[in-house]
Amino acid sequence: MSQNHVSFLKALFGEGEEARRRIFRSIKAKANAKRTLMEKMADAMTSRFGSASFLLINAAAFVLWLFINTGQIKGIPIFDPYPFILLTTFVSLEAIILAIFVLISQNRSIKIDDLREEVDLQINLISAKEITKLMKMIAILLEKQGVDLSQDPELKKMLKPVSEEEIEKRLEKEIL
Repeated sequence: MSQNHVSFLKALFGEGEEARRRIFRSIKAKANAKRTLMEKMADAMTSRFGSASFLLINAAAFVLWLFINTGQIKGIPIFDPYPFILLTTFVSLEAIILAIFVLISQNRSIKIDDLREEVDLQINLISAKEITKLMKMIAILLEKQGVDLSQDPELKKMLKPVSEEEIEKRLEKEIL
C-alpha cells in the first residue's frame, strides 16, 4: 500500500486503540491531579491497608495481644483480660477508619469510571453516525451498480440516523 493510502487511512480512522488508551489515561491523570489532600491520603492508606503485609502485621499484633492477655507470656502483666474489651474497641475503631478510607477512595474511582463511561458513550455515538454514513455511501454505490436494495427492510432501519434523544429516553425509562 502506498504511503498516501496509509496516511489517508490514519487520518480517516485515527491511531486506533492507542489513541483511546491515551484518552482514558488522560482522564485518570487529570482526576489524580485534582485529588484533594484527603483523597490522596485515602488512596495511599487504601493501597497500604490492602496489602498482605498489613494483614500479617494485624494478625501478629492480635496473636501477641491474646498471648499477653491470657498470661502466656511471663513478665508482661495482663492489661486487657477476657473478654478483651480493649482489643474489641481497637479492632472496631480500626474497621471504622479503614472503611471510611476505602469509601473515599472508591468514590473517587467511581467518578473516574463515570467520566470514562461518558467518553466511551460519546465515542460510540460518533462511531454509530459514521457507520450509518458509510452504509449510506455503500448503498448509493450498490444502487448505481444496479443492485436492488428496496426489498431489504433491515437495511432501511440501519440507514436511519441514530437518535441520541431516543436512546436517552429509553435508558431513562429502564433506570426509572
